[in-house]
Amino acid sequence: MRNLYILFLLAMLVGCQNVMTPKKPDNLIPKDKMVDILQQAYLTNAARGVENKTIVEKGIYLDSLIYYNNNIDSLQFARSNEYYASNLNEYSEIFRELEKRLDLAQRDLDSLLYSDKPQQEPLKAENDSIL
Repeated sequence: MRNLYILFLLAMLVGCQNVMTPKKPDNLIPKDKMVDILQQAYLTNAARGVENKTIVEKGIYLDSLIYYNNNIDSLQFARSNEYYASNLNEYSEIFRELEKRLDLAQRDLDSLLYSDKPQQEPLKAENDSIL
């Protein structure tokens, strides 16, 4: 068993030495646009979670809409995503910005939802009277 463990460890060390990072694509999606696309992807995935049956029944292809609206194709997105994912610092920057945007969108939505509700009068206790 010990020999099997050593063989596995050796195979992992040898196998991990030739990791090739992808080269920068000629049509690399800029970071700010990548954040836009990922934000749209997160929102469409949320829509699938809520109304997937309707989306499927109407034959709506949300991923295709994202590609069309951003004037990209799935291969360009995949290669750009792979390139950014190979550089942890850049990918972290993209996801930090994405998180900020999603948080801001959530706050905006919450403020709209709660501003439409009438404000309730605070309940007064019986001995709140000045007299």
